[in-house]
Amino acid sequence: MAVTLKDVAERAGVSRSAVSRTFTEGASVSEKTRSKVQKAADALGYSPNALASSLTTGRTKLIGLVSNNFHNPIFLEVFDGFTKGLQARGLRPLLVNLTDEVSPENSIRMLRAYSVDGVIVASSTLPASFAEAFKDAGVPVVHSFGRQSASPKVNVLGIDNIEAGRLAAKTLLARGYKRLAFMGGPKTATSTQDRLKGFEEVISAAPDVELSVSFASNYSFDAGRTEMTQLLQSNPAEAYFCGDDVLSIGALSAIQSAGKRVPEDIGVIGLNDMEMAGWQNINLTTIHNPIKQIIASSIELIESSLNDDTRYPEARLFACHVVERGTLRPLPQP
Repeated sequence: MAVTLKDVAERAGVSRSAVSRTFTEGASVSEKTRSKVQKAADALGYSPNALASSLTTGRTKLIGLVSNNFHNPIFLEVFDGFTKGLQARGLRPLLVNLTDEVSPENSIRMLRAYSVDGVIVASSTLPASFAEAFKDAGVPVVHSFGRQSASPKVNVLGIDNIEAGRLAAKTLLARGYKRLAFMGGPKTATSTQDRLKGFEEVISAAPDVELSVSFASNYSFDAGRTEMTQLLQSNPAEAYFCGDDVLSIGALSAIQSAGKRVPEDIGVIGLNDMEMAGWQNINLTTIHNPIKQIIASSIELIESSLNDDTRYPEARLFACHVVERGTLRPLPQP
């Protein structure tokens, strides 16, 4: 049978309320009593019931971890980082899949039913209205990988996707490519729109360079392979900036299946620097997205919001850089 709080109290020779206070963060209990209770609990193998504790403190320590990119393997890295980081701070992640969800109301109802203390929206494709809906429902919220704003309505962290697009364009132009292409993710995604905006901005200042634009149905390997297969049937570009790494890997597969060489015939640059991008058989040149720093900062912000509900929302922007590997031609020698 499970060891109960009553068992610990009897062994320690204290009241049940003393045991409860010992395992309640911030509760008042003497060091002598705490020591007696801890020794009794260790001897009996007792662990406090988290659900029972939440009834006493009014805090469940549950954090809704909301996303819609479950088909993209980079989110295995993202979820791994979030779950480890939250658990290390004594918080408990509750994973919520919003794939194909068009309205936040259903997820708000579900998260309220679980009495979450806060929400982290971990997505670059969900509109800002989702995170704002949680805030309007009175739930502390952080939007990780969200769209930057000078006056954010919620805490938002991520990269400057417009600047990432500029960086990709400058990288391709520096290598002498003249026929360039942008192959984005879903056209409606703000991350796609912003990356394209920055890419077009730089290319427009190079009048001798051609630019074509296309969009994949989602951020996935199959979508990237399908879109690139279609593009190769006409007059393909010399180099492609793909909306993220998994699209790039799908594009590389299509290029290789068509009998073309990378980077000799076609160059590819991705975005994110996911672990798979560095695999020897992929070796993708990409733009590094500081995912670990964004996750750590997101967890710090949600924890701060739980402890101080008066703090103003803030935007935190993280810098990107190019990771040179093997899918672009080398820079010309001076």
